[in-house]
Amino acid sequence: MSTPASAHSAPSAAPDAGTVTDRLVEANRAYAGEFTDPGMDARPVLKVAVVACMDARLDLHAALGLELGDCHTIRNAGGVVTDDVIRSLTISQRALGTRSVVLVHHTGCGLEQLTEDFRHDIEREVGQRPAWAVEAFRDVDQDVRQSMQRVRTSPFLLSTEDVRGFVFDVKTGLLREITPAV
Repeated sequence: MSTPASAHSAPSAAPDAGTVTDRLVEANRAYAGEFTDPGMDARPVLKVAVVACMDARLDLHAALGLELGDCHTIRNAGGVVTDDVIRSLTISQRALGTRSVVLVHHTGCGLEQLTEDFRHDIEREVGQRPAWAVEAFRDVDQDVRQSMQRVRTSPFLLSTEDVRGFVFDVKTGLLREITPAV
């Protein structure tokens, strides 16, 4: 089970003790002081790549029973399969030997509240259109199906037979498998 943010072992800091980044760097110093080289390379032991949402409520390693070195983890807003995710999966498969892809979306995703208007609002604010799409969605199950289809039909990937998609319930911690589109 994931630990609440208040129970993290990162050094506590008074409000005027520096930035969040300063706290993270200090936590890294403590980590490095006890760090031992695990003696592994970049090839995931389980030959799996996990694509998931960047939502802070998802502790993927804990939720999936993974250890350091077991998988490649690719995260973005919504866990959607974008061109950059295909790029990362292609490198993961072709250069580092992964063969399975697990997609993890979740309940209560912020992308369900956005539209492409978000992108247009940014353009109006900064005077430049973002080159990326928001990839907002209304139906999380359908978006998982779309992401599975994008992986399965990519000409750049070597292995598309073992592609499975799930929705993680942020209230219960359970995964619900999504049946692919036919």
